[in-house]
Formats: sequence, C-alpha cells, structure tokens
Amino acid sequence: MLQSVYTEKVKAISESITKSQDIKTSIWLENVLFTPHWWLGLSLAIIPWVLWAFLSKKDSRHRLLYTGFLILIISSFLDFLGAQYGLWIYYYEVMPWLPAYIPWDCTLIPVIILGIIEYKPEVSPLLKGIIFSTVASFGGGPLFEFFRFYEMLNWEHIYSFPIYFVIYLIANWHSRRDDFSPYW
Repeated sequence: MLQSVYTEKVKAISESITKSQDIKTSIWLENVLFTPHWWLGLSLAIIPWVLWAFLSKKDSRHRLLYTGFLILIISSFLDFLGAQYGLWIYYYEVMPWLPAYIPWDCTLIPVIILGIIEYKPEVSPLLKGIIFSTVASFGGGPLFEFFRFYEMLNWEHIYSFPIYFVIYLIANWHSRRDDFSPYW
C-alpha cells in the first residue's frame, strides 16, 4: 500500500518535470538557439579544447585527459546540484536538457585547470589552486553573471572559492599519479 502511494507520487512528479522540460525546450528554441549568447556558449564549449590540443605537451596528453574528465565529472555534478536546488539559474544554455552550463563545466574549468597544471609544474599546487579559485570565483563567475548567462539566487561568489580550490587540488593530485599507462 505504502509503495503504491510513493510510486504514484513519483510518477506525478515525473510527469510534471516532463511537461516543464517541454515548455523550457520550446522557449529555448524560440529565444536562445542561434542567438549571440548561444553562439558564444557553443564557441566556449569547443574552442578551448581545440586550443588545448594544439598547445598541450603530447607526452602528457593521455594523463591530462583522464584528469580533465575527472574535473568535468566533479564540476558538472556540483553544478547540477546547485541548479537543481535553486542556488543559481542559467539563461542561455547550449543545450536546454541539462540543468548546468556545459561550456563552464565541460570546457572552461577542465581546460583552464589542465593548462595551469601543465604550465610551470614546479610552482606550488596550493598557490596555483588559490590563483585559479580566485580568478574563477571572483572573475569568471561575476563576468558570466554580468553577461546574463546565469544568475545567483541563493549563492555568493565566496562560496565557490573553496570548492574551486578543492577541485584544483584533486586535479593536481590526479594528474601526478604514477599509475597512468599510455595504452589500454
């Protein structure tokens, strides 16, 4: 009996989410797709990876791509949580089906971190993490907010600082592991 009440409630919620997503997709198709914000987002999702492919050291690429994928998973998961819990909202998604901003989570954060890891490897990871966290939290976030890519609802830029710092330290640790093999 209890199980059927639960499943019916979950089913009703799922139907409501589906209807909301259909409305959002329709609005996105009419108001976002092919706008300058959309083209910029698409460019930010592709161009940094292309630049990284040309500028990164070829002998480090395999190891760093694993690290980039880890960063992508962590940042996307945290961004999904924040968007789902109403901490912030995105207005010009590249794809309307995901609750996070793909260029930020899947390109800018990973590529910037990989570039920082690769550039001057002798510099302290703590210093690099502080620099990255500062620029991402108090530079990138406000810049994306200024251009209306997103709006913070129940969040402050300072809250992002320790999160970016930990993400950088995890990425740095992961990139320096000895057990990466160049072959499958």
